[in-house]
Amino acid sequence: MTNGPLIRIAGTAASLCFIFTLTTSSQWKVEPGRVKASLVTSGESQVLTGPSVLNNRHYFVWGGSVTEGEDGRYYMFYARWPAGPEEDPFKDGWLTGSEIACAVSDFPDHDFRFVKVVLRGRRKAGKPDMWDARSVYNPHIKKFDGKYYLYYTGTRDPGKPPEGSPGAGLSERDRLQQSQQTGVLVCNTLEELVSGNFTRPETPLLTPRTRVKPDRILNPSPEGVAALPDNIIVVNPSVVFRPGDKKYLLYFKGNLYDPSWRGVHGVALSGSPAGPFIPLDRFVFDIRMEDGRIASAEDPYVWYSSVDRSFYAVVKDFSGKITGESPGLALLQSADGIGWVRGKTPLFMRKELLLTDGTVVKTDRLERPQLLTGAGGVPLVLYAACALTSVNNKRDGSSFNVQVPLTEK
Repeated sequence: MTNGPLIRIAGTAASLCFIFTLTTSSQWKVEPGRVKASLVTSGESQVLTGPSVLNNRHYFVWGGSVTEGEDGRYYMFYARWPAGPEEDPFKDGWLTGSEIACAVSDFPDHDFRFVKVVLRGRRKAGKPDMWDARSVYNPHIKKFDGKYYLYYTGTRDPGKPPEGSPGAGLSERDRLQQSQQTGVLVCNTLEELVSGNFTRPETPLLTPRTRVKPDRILNPSPEGVAALPDNIIVVNPSVVFRPGDKKYLLYFKGNLYDPSWRGVHGVALSGSPAGPFIPLDRFVFDIRMEDGRIASAEDPYVWYSSVDRSFYAVVKDFSGKITGESPGLALLQSADGIGWVRGKTPLFMRKELLLTDGTVVKTDRLERPQLLTGAGGVPLVLYAACALTSVNNKRDGSSFNVQVPLTEK
């Protein structure tokens, strides 16, 4: 406990209550609450089931983003893709067949139930050449000035490159992976979004400006070009409004290879949440390792706190170099949304879940963090994609989305 002032902010329909503690450096601290779930065995895997977990039978369930609707209910837009003996394994399925579905609950932190699929790859509609023809995922729902914006990532297969080219021999999976771009749907109401009453964008919102990789790369940039943050792919969108200059900041992940893979991030600015967004050349979330390279991370969720006039980001830290402990979810802080530092308490959440019966469950995957925030930007609920055991080669649908209430630390 710190010696800063305490501000009690009530939650929303779920009557969540959160204690907001300002430290001497004007940064609050949160602690994950207990999850309403039970540990069960399903086929070859252990999974969680219960009110605070979203599972869909015959599907892998992954990242979900939540907003409160005009009706006072909570709408989760989440990625899922088919599971089963004849389906692609987890590591490929998100690229080859993910769709975005909607689940609804009367509560922000439990009892979400599938309603319908709201977005599929446009190949299913006879448009195999569109930028999001094959797979859609990374949903990020925001409400700005009375309208709803669903940001997402899509893939397409550009086809086999010619023999002798740098991309020759790439598998379909790798071609899809290297085609990832980000777009947005704009709707006046959630009813429009859920019912499909919208116009899909013909072009992506952001596309990579450089394609730098030593080998096995589609359409590489000319030799000598320096990789920008939006290198090869633009994924994991997170959008926040900056009140100082009324700009919208869109954060994204790109890939670097020097020589092995690392996830790096950039930011693009616009005067409108629908774009056009202009990316900056500088890297963000650029916490450096001992050798000077940027620590690998992904899945940023960024929000603004009007209480201390700061931006915050939760990211998946692959190495533990950002959390300062072990791989998990890390917290970063910024005054302007551009320059970022590690938070005073940089470990946001370990790769584990505390159940209501007191059981601590270790997770193999805990990522795609998204938050529901209350008045002043106070975090109330964390939504995270989860798998308890290594899931890459599985076809059993043993991933899920977990909803974690956040409480005072």
